[in-house]
Amino acid sequence: MLKKFVQRLFGPRKPQRIPASQHGIDRRNVSRHAIKVCEVLQQHGYEAYIVGGAVRDLIAGVEPKDFDVATSATPEQIQPLFRRARIIGRRFRLVHVVFGAEIIETSTFRAPSSEAQTTDEHGRILRDNVFGTLQEDAIRRDFTLNALYYDPSTEEVVDYHHGVPDLKKRMVRIIGDPALRYREDPVRMLRAVRFAAKLNGHIEAATLAPIASMAKLIENVPASRLFDEMLKLLTCGHAMDCLRQLRAQGLHHGLLPMLDVVLEQPGGERFVELALERTDARVRAGKSVSPSFLFAALLWQQVNARWQQFQARGEHTIPALSLAVDSVLDEQTEKLAIQRRFVADMRDIWFMQPRFERRAGKLAWRMLEQPRFRAACDFLQLRAASGEVDSVLAQWWMDLADASDAERADMIEEVAQSRPALDSTPGPRKRRRRRRSPHSGDSAPSAA
Repeated sequence: MLKKFVQRLFGPRKPQRIPASQHGIDRRNVSRHAIKVCEVLQQHGYEAYIVGGAVRDLIAGVEPKDFDVATSATPEQIQPLFRRARIIGRRFRLVHVVFGAEIIETSTFRAPSSEAQTTDEHGRILRDNVFGTLQEDAIRRDFTLNALYYDPSTEEVVDYHHGVPDLKKRMVRIIGDPALRYREDPVRMLRAVRFAAKLNGHIEAATLAPIASMAKLIENVPASRLFDEMLKLLTCGHAMDCLRQLRAQGLHHGLLPMLDVVLEQPGGERFVELALERTDARVRAGKSVSPSFLFAALLWQQVNARWQQFQARGEHTIPALSLAVDSVLDEQTEKLAIQRRFVADMRDIWFMQPRFERRAGKLAWRMLEQPRFRAACDFLQLRAASGEVDSVLAQWWMDLADASDAERADMIEEVAQSRPALDSTPGPRKRRRRRRSPHSGDSAPSAA
């Protein structure tokens, strides 16, 4: 009875098998390593498909970032079939099959949520290792456009929930009851926003309706998962659209709780828009994006405001900046677990900003030696574009970064000669007070 009810609730028993002529995936654009994993598993009698985001992106004409495989084999059955494979995860056990720099994430078909699964008091699934069939795995997936299975041997797409038509219409539609699915995993609300922005589409009305009232559930998600999802949002190529939608639905409080404060500050929204526009441009051009630079840009307005406050209280430049950075990071990391290596890079970028004001010979050469100099220089360009610092100064440093050693020497020497008062001439020397001899007392000076 239960099985029939699930089938009637979630869709047809028999899936659509869509040929290549209709779905449009070119096998040459599919990772050869993902194809290899499917072939090996199928040769050993298991079902195996390329699944999820890679299939979605291939149909939408977007280059996938990675490829995942779903199979009827368990993790213990998958691992011995490959030379370099390791089982990972607790909440969701799967296998990473390693081919050089590429990792093919291989998971076993999962069954839909049931009473046997461990959940918290809000309904969020804590462990999801109940294995099932292909049809059950399709029911368990979050959105119709992610419940697509590509078989590289037949080049067919298996579609249980009309995901291909939804994808063609650029519509994000959740599988099952939206409120229940969001309780199982609140991150699905963030994913709905990201997919809609990435596809330049929209969220189906029933899928969108509960999000605003359930946004607080994001606070129950582990900080590490929030960081990963936030990074995906910011590097999807449509970051500003994502942030606007997050704010509209009240979802940003669990991610960047200071975002409203930042955007309300003078120049804050312009600065964030510039940072995200440049990030989107890099993503669309297929270039890499630095997470540390991105988060440094998003939090800079708050750091800068507090930096000015501490200086107004009498703190010197660098100590004031240090206090500002520490206070902002302490607040932010309570919600978002920014990895330590990114935090270290963010601090380097921020602390180099006041040093750009001095272009004296030795100081300029030392700046060029800093590991994060180029990122800090790009950050200075961003500040100049928003009107925060002098664009001439920012351009000088960028020209210095692109110049040869001989050209750099000429540029630094020219600055020393043309602006000695600002860059190289030391200030007036203070006269040292003459120390009185302890034996002099009030007596007259000696003849010597």
